Amino acid sequence: MRDSTVQTALFTDFYELTMAQGYWKKNMARKSVFEMFFRKHPFQGGFSVFAGLGPLLEKLAAFSFSADDIAYLRSLSFFEDGFLDYLARFRFSGAVHAMEEGTVVFPQEPLVRITGDLIECQLVEGLVLNTINFQSLIATKTARVYLASQGGLIMEFGLRRAQGVDGALSATRASIIGGAAGTSNVLGGKEFGVKVMGTMAHSWVMAFGSEEEAFAAYAEIYPQHPVFLIDTFDTLNAGLPNAIKVGKEIVRRGGNFGVRLDSGDLYYLTSEVRKALDKEGLHKATIAVSNDLDEDVIEALMQQGAPINSWGVGTRMVTGGSDAAFTGVYKLAAFETPAGQMIPAIKVSDNPEKTTNPAVKQVLRLWDNEGAVCDVLVIDGIDGIDGDEEIREGETYTFWHPSADYRHFRTAIVKKPEPLLTLKMENGKMVVGEKPLAAIQKHTLASLAEFDDTYKRNLNPHIYKVSVTENLRDLKLRLIKGYLGERGGSGPEAPC
Repeated sequence: MRDSTVQTALFTDFYELTMAQGYWKKNMARKSVFEMFFRKHPFQGGFSVFAGLGPLLEKLAAFSFSADDIAYLRSLSFFEDGFLDYLARFRFSGAVHAMEEGTVVFPQEPLVRITGDLIECQLVEGLVLNTINFQSLIATKTARVYLASQGGLIMEFGLRRAQGVDGALSATRASIIGGAAGTSNVLGGKEFGVKVMGTMAHSWVMAFGSEEEAFAAYAEIYPQHPVFLIDTFDTLNAGLPNAIKVGKEIVRRGGNFGVRLDSGDLYYLTSEVRKALDKEGLHKATIAVSNDLDEDVIEALMQQGAPINSWGVGTRMVTGGSDAAFTGVYKLAAFETPAGQMIPAIKVSDNPEKTTNPAVKQVLRLWDNEGAVCDVLVIDGIDGIDGDEEIREGETYTFWHPSADYRHFRTAIVKKPEPLLTLKMENGKMVVGEKPLAAIQKHTLASLAEFDDTYKRNLNPHIYKVSVTENLRDLKLRLIKGYLGERGGSGPEAPC
């Protein structure tokens, strides 16, 4: 994906650079681990879809400061020459572990883990959050639209309402991951190798002497399967009869056609259109609709039995609709002390949901015979920090709520747990090839199918369990007590 921000490490917040200079001056460029996770699902939903990893890895691999960037930073009179020389040579050299794009994900579990020195991990924070948050929001929204349509054909029509060029391209990519069949965005089609779709605008119809003439001209130029926009003047009394007249000739020649509605009562109008088409023997003629659609509108139309073959969804899908942002955050999970020891890190808050889960973590997905039942955060061992014991198939364990309160459950492991975080980048270089969007979309749909429908419904979805091991819970409580002064306010002691 072409993006000018790929070429410059200035795509970061100013305070990241001021902290980076501070770390540099204090000789604190020691090993650290940051994790990106989110705190709640958008759209009051019961699931989210992870997206944006491909562009993130591409941008991390190219993350550097040009001579022009360094000149700009020098003009701010805020940074020392030695630090600017350091930035001029800077390249991201860390490791990235992440979930597979298209995986169904839940709050509190790390989606991306960045390991490197403290400066490089800090500098890429904005890039990680900007890329993953937006695309995960749009992929989640599209998946909700796709599920509401009961697996129908979704056309992404959002280019003209998206937030700028990058917003439009990123939304196209994410919508395909979420289940869209194609896009109206021609550049998106070229960049991502996805199907481009579209019909005609009202201006085409208005530019001719009559609707019949407009439809006939379009069918002459595009005879394979033209779709006529029939609501320019009078849907049922003008647009539909003219489409039928031209469409009969197309069918006589062995082709087919469709109609699209972009206004009005879509249930009533599509029902009347279907009746009229069937009455004329045009049973294979298709009906497409657009006009400010979202998952709630589509679900209602499906429940009413509206005879709709495809859905053109734009504004409310590519902008996030009712939710403007994904709630992803990026927090320090572990760091190296001056003595060279890795210790777990924790952020403590009066709000238990904002107190982070310490240490480097892996996410295990647990299963029963019918599907996924729980995700468990386990301590992933690195130098100086022991990992959790292996969770074994056939044994029974107690897992705890991630807020470290009294809530817990006990379950038998009936299938081998699936680790969700895998290595994607090492020493600043990608160790996995770029996946085509069709493959990522296939993974999304397979991941959605792993969960009971109660987690995926739009209204009052069932809450999927994300838990922590007893070992991680005990570590968290120990660190909280240390920070709250029960050990003299000295902070965390030795790692687990």
